[in-house]
Amino acid sequence: MRRSWGLTAALVLTVAAGAGGSLAPTAAALTPPVAFTADDLPTWQTNGVVWALAEANDTVFVGGTFSAIRPPEGGSGTPKSAVNFAALNAATGAPTDCTLSFTVGSGTATVRTLVVSPDKKTLYAGGYFGAVNGTPVSSLAAIDIATCAPRANFTPSFPATVRALAVTDTTIYAAGDFGTVEGQTRQRFAAITTAGDLLPFTANADEPGRAIEVTPNGQHVVLGGDFFTVNGANSHALAVVNATTGAVAKAYPNGWIPQNSVVKDIETDATGFYTANEGTGGGVFDGRIALNLDFEQRWRDTCLGATQAVRSYQGVLYSASHAHDCASVGEFPDGRRYHLLAQPTTSTGKLGWLPDTNDGPPEVEGIGPRVMTVSGTGTTKYLWVGGEFTTVNSAPAQGLTRFASGPDTGAPTVPVASAAAVSPNAVHVRWRSSLDLDDSKLTYKVYRNGGATPVATVQGDSLHWSRPQVSFKDTNVTPGQTYTYRVTASDAAGNTSSLSATATVTVPTSPEPYASQVIADGAGLYWRFDESTTPYAADSSNGDNSGLYINAPALRQTPGAVGGASTAVALNGTDEQIHSDRRQTVTGAFTVETWFRTTTNRGGKLIGFGNNTTRNSGSYDKHLYMTNTGNVVFGVSTGSARTLTSLGSYNNGAWHHAVGTQGPEGMRLYVDGKLVGSNGVSTNQQYAGYWHVGADNLAGWPLRPTSNFFAGRIDEAAVYPTALTAAQVAKHYSLASAPADSVATVTATEDTYANAGAPSTNYGESGSLAVRGTSAYESYLRFTLPPAPAGTVLKSARLAVKTTTLAGAGSADSQSVVPVTGSWTEDGLTYTNRPALGPTPIGTLTGATDGSAIYSAALNTSAISAALGGSYSLALTSTGTDPLWLWSSEAAAAEGTPQLVLTFGAP
Repeated sequence: MRRSWGLTAALVLTVAAGAGGSLAPTAAALTPPVAFTADDLPTWQTNGVVWALAEANDTVFVGGTFSAIRPPEGGSGTPKSAVNFAALNAATGAPTDCTLSFTVGSGTATVRTLVVSPDKKTLYAGGYFGAVNGTPVSSLAAIDIATCAPRANFTPSFPATVRALAVTDTTIYAAGDFGTVEGQTRQRFAAITTAGDLLPFTANADEPGRAIEVTPNGQHVVLGGDFFTVNGANSHALAVVNATTGAVAKAYPNGWIPQNSVVKDIETDATGFYTANEGTGGGVFDGRIALNLDFEQRWRDTCLGATQAVRSYQGVLYSASHAHDCASVGEFPDGRRYHLLAQPTTSTGKLGWLPDTNDGPPEVEGIGPRVMTVSGTGTTKYLWVGGEFTTVNSAPAQGLTRFASGPDTGAPTVPVASAAAVSPNAVHVRWRSSLDLDDSKLTYKVYRNGGATPVATVQGDSLHWSRPQVSFKDTNVTPGQTYTYRVTASDAAGNTSSLSATATVTVPTSPEPYASQVIADGAGLYWRFDESTTPYAADSSNGDNSGLYINAPALRQTPGAVGGASTAVALNGTDEQIHSDRRQTVTGAFTVETWFRTTTNRGGKLIGFGNNTTRNSGSYDKHLYMTNTGNVVFGVSTGSARTLTSLGSYNNGAWHHAVGTQGPEGMRLYVDGKLVGSNGVSTNQQYAGYWHVGADNLAGWPLRPTSNFFAGRIDEAAVYPTALTAAQVAKHYSLASAPADSVATVTATEDTYANAGAPSTNYGESGSLAVRGTSAYESYLRFTLPPAPAGTVLKSARLAVKTTTLAGAGSADSQSVVPVTGSWTEDGLTYTNRPALGPTPIGTLTGATDGSAIYSAALNTSAISAALGGSYSLALTSTGTDPLWLWSSEAAAAEGTPQLVLTFGAP
């Protein structure tokens, strides 16, 4: 960032930093210490690249290579001519009356740097141009801000592009491509007075200068660029020189910054200096460096992705780049590009501020944002960003955008929730943490059965590349009852997402044998693949290691590998997989386990660990994979591949169970509960990465299959932080065929109600049902019941209903569930001809007091069992005076009730 510096400015900044950096009010709604929201504001756009930004007195000056500006998408106004320059109102983003035209006689004129004098009266512009509004200049101009006019008496001659400027009260320092200034040798760096006279300052470099800054005490100048020498000294891309003479005060020899990398920008604050770096080729340095005031390194951020600009503000370093790989600093692996990032000025760790742009047109450079500045003299501050992008936060916006210090108006993404119960005493509600572009800590509220009051409030942290599972254990449940859950996410400002889609679960009457054992044996990742929608794969272990379905594999495939209602996922063998959502390192003993079913002859990865997500991993082991002939291989890397291979082939279309363990005694491979191979290898490769199911790199491994991608079905994938014993593996295999509860949900085939106040009226087409004693409403329901699955009996039955949204839909009274003994039809029943009822209720509905909520009543199991396989009718009656209004099966909202929820299990 190019800024002006005077001694008074340096002192003011030092005092402000010592007082807590209180340059603007803290944006309390944002995750500290972030000072700006990620909500982009409407801003006038350019038709080309923005290379330079500067600000003064609530005006932002924009320089670059463009010919016009236009209103923001959907905004009012008409395009205006703007030849490489525009002046915009900092608060509105609209153009001011200041119009300047930067032109050149031959070639393409461009403005590459803008900086304002310490007294805010003069704007200095550098680039490649020969005139400003017709006034002759030579790639450097001084503009009087009050009159918006070039100073005719300021005419220093720079015969090549000026790329960066830094200004004090008396001196202008320039960096660029030039070899002379005013006819005298000044290679790539020079200094002139504010009157335009050349100074003795000499810092000759052998390659272009791209960045320049004056230290806060005014004694030194920090240089950045492509160079390898400065005044003959070995100093690549970065150097510190005396502010008066240009003599080298601190050199950074070639290798400190790799020779194929350069410095694109330098920023200074009261605590030190920050560089933006870009490289080309292998082994580059693309990240950021923080230097203390003694010019020694504070930290180095080795993310890859061509950093173009840095801006320090209130203890946070904002950067513009297209970072695509921050694995080297423990963050995201090589993959999607992040164009705007924030981190504390004290460390490399990224903060929860993640607005984004695109790269821009491919015919330019595909860089994205290139320059940043902070503007605003009032309590609201604005971070402006310029570059070659054409979208911001996925919406059209070219060349310019800005973000304010408040208010924060963006809500988090809607959670994707699931609910599961493997035992009679608890429901586990799980969801992938939501994303908010300027709040990394979010608050989640869990709502049960449509109730208006949350049953749980949970906090969780998330970033774009780290969205761990958040969970809640509901122990206030009844076996056999069906529950629904929805979740919202809120940020610190109170912006709240919509409710998640409904997650429905029926609590079993006895523990699920297989799943309960996997959890009891300590699984730290357990994907059951029972989801109905992508991309979230819930982790049923206590490890909260959720996964992501990639390229939408087919879900809910039946039959699954284990008994009960569990389902499997089908992978196409081409581009589908599941990978974990959280980066981790596997140390010590481990077990990988999965079930698979296939007829493929191309092999593929079943489950394994790798250091990338959707792209092929560079480090990969701790895996089970299938060969082309259907053998199963278990392998770890100790510097070379160490494997165990099954003798049999298992691509025969049947479900098979594969387990690989490694512990102090070595490696073990089990297939279908039996040990098929072992060795004494007890170590493996250590690196941070992600678990994969269905795909990842297999290059270099023995018996490598044709495909990295597995084609077939996968179920019940688990990872343990211990080596399972042979007895545990055998038990898992046997439990897969053990009987488990299954649930059948039956929606009413006919339903209606009768009204004593309108005894001849039929309500068969009504979207509502009603129950009251006086004056009487009675509701009638008919269900077609399935027979019990072979080898099972009915273990529980419940009637589930949902109250309507009508005011007063809930009731303080209880309602009886009574068998219907007489005949009736939905379109013929009235109060006058209502059917006879049995003498004894088979259930009671109580506590249905809220509107738009689900309630259920346990029913007499013997009565329902006797009717299995046929038609069965129920009535809802009451003796009270408070009506209960329910949705019928004809409800326009398609609520899916009334329902009978039947749980079947072993006798």
